[in-house]
Amino acid sequence: MVRTRTKAGPAAALAVGALGVLAALPAAAPAAAAPAGAPAAPADKPADGHEYRPAKDAVPIEGAESSTGGEKVEAGKTYSDSLAPGDKLYYSVTLDAKSNAWISAVAAPEPGAKVAYGDGIELELESKGGERCSNSDAEFRADGGARPIANYVWRVAQPDGPCQEPGVYNLIVTRVSEATSTPEDWSLELRFMEEPPLAKAGSTTPPDPESVPTKQPPPPTGNAEPREGGTGFNDAVGIDHGVWTDRIRPGDTHFYRVPLDWGQQLFLQTEFGTTPVSDESAYASNGVRVDFYNPARGYIASTDETYYGDDPAAIPALSPPIAYENRYAVYDRDFGNVGFAGWYYVAVTVSEEVGEFADGPVPVELRTTIKGEPQEGPAYDGDAAAAGFGVTDDDRDTAAKGTAAGEDGDGAGKKILAIAGIGAGVLLLVGLGLWTLLARRRQVPAAAVGPRVAGEDTQTAPGAYGNGPVGPPYGGQPYGDGRPPQPPPPPQQNWRQ
Repeated sequence: MVRTRTKAGPAAALAVGALGVLAALPAAAPAAAAPAGAPAAPADKPADGHEYRPAKDAVPIEGAESSTGGEKVEAGKTYSDSLAPGDKLYYSVTLDAKSNAWISAVAAPEPGAKVAYGDGIELELESKGGERCSNSDAEFRADGGARPIANYVWRVAQPDGPCQEPGVYNLIVTRVSEATSTPEDWSLELRFMEEPPLAKAGSTTPPDPESVPTKQPPPPTGNAEPREGGTGFNDAVGIDHGVWTDRIRPGDTHFYRVPLDWGQQLFLQTEFGTTPVSDESAYASNGVRVDFYNPARGYIASTDETYYGDDPAAIPALSPPIAYENRYAVYDRDFGNVGFAGWYYVAVTVSEEVGEFADGPVPVELRTTIKGEPQEGPAYDGDAAAAGFGVTDDDRDTAAKGTAAGEDGDGAGKKILAIAGIGAGVLLLVGLGLWTLLARRRQVPAAAVGPRVAGEDTQTAPGAYGNGPVGPPYGGQPYGDGRPPQPPPPPQQNWRQ
């Protein structure tokens, strides 16, 4: 039987059909931040939600239903498609014999769509002969309103590793949805990034978790600067050392990006402020949430927190120093996926459920400390920064100015702004790095009744099989059919202060 899917054609590539959302957004870029004391500027977000904005240069593509005939996804490009319930779509990827390949997928339901706790996407990268290179998933991990979710798969060039032969491979994206979830298509965005190989092999020994500094330095205390987060990776707003505020409406997700160079470590103090409520006894057990992603859009970790509205909530977090060797920590995704220098992304969500008792957006304030001077990184055989794996002086400048992704090089910059009269707010850079140490570990299911202690998500990390290895399979056993049994992962180190 022929499958019926909603498909955006070239002319509609920037509309709702293909990761779309642009149609609901204003054409003009937001104005610069208003001076203190100025009247509040009108919100420029659509009344029905802060929709994910696709890449300006996204190429419309349509996944195939079979492993033959998948359209080609090329390195350095971004593609848009859509996912219907039950879809299992195939795309083709050509890999060389020396580069590390990182291919991400972002699924973005329309604002207000209902999803179940286990809904999400599953990703696989395999050879034409069926050898599995890697797999991962991304799940909503909360019943109710949806948000953009992302993860990646990869092929690492290494001796005796899987999928080392140059040639054509299959990228497979599967949508997982409960029958009770909203059946409309999700927009899908694919991105293929190639990381150059090292000019000379270095150490493959990951750092000792006990050696990572965990003592929080005094947080910044200067005047807060408003920065309104973007709708996704493509317009995430830059932030750096300082104090930042935003306001997030229930059901919305705001994205931020921070440049982390080799040897640098991020410390965060994220404070969710109070807001007028219609019911002082009401709360949302997964009311506020932060997801953290690396420069290749690989999922690192996340945490959520109960939100009452009339009580503030604060989440401390820190990342380990950025180091290439982190990626060899295959049993610890907090390390394993923090092995690049570049733009790290934080997605902050206020649950739609909060809107049932909160009268307006939730203010958030983020106090961000970037510790350490940039160090010299590994010697790549190629331009890693140009490929998206590095930090330049221009990157630091755009972060300081609050330039949004996609606006780099635009003289006017997109000084994200915020609505001055709207007070303190959010910026949720809460998740940088070792999310393990980030919040309180989850003690009860999301659906549990009553207040709960929120904690780290247990979402499967890239390449993990069930609860198995979570980082890139450097030096580990090949991930594929017939692979040798993997040793059990050691207990995760809780670095929460």
